[in-house]
Amino acid sequence: MLDLTLRFLAWMLSICTPRPRGRHRLGSVPPLRYVPAPPPRFTGVLDGSASRLVRPYVLDAAEHRRQRERRRALYLATLGIDVGPTRIHGIRVPAATR
Repeated sequence: MLDLTLRFLAWMLSICTPRPRGRHRLGSVPPLRYVPAPPPRFTGVLDGSASRLVRPYVLDAAEHRRQRERRRALYLATLGIDVGPTRIHGIRVPAATR
């Protein structure tokens, strides 16, 4: 059965694809050449503790709390509830004017 399938596919391909003519006819395929990969640029081990960089997505507890409050205020604003900041420019804002 596999032989019939292969012969049918070969026949369909011979019908659907153009026959090569002239100089561009498919001849012997040149062998593939193996090109070795270049050596790695850095061979030493990097020490992460020597760097003073801080990952920007890591939040401490206070930043995480402030971000959670901002997100909650934005969510409640979509529902029409105003829970704005209690201090604006260092001055305490009463709840009635928020």
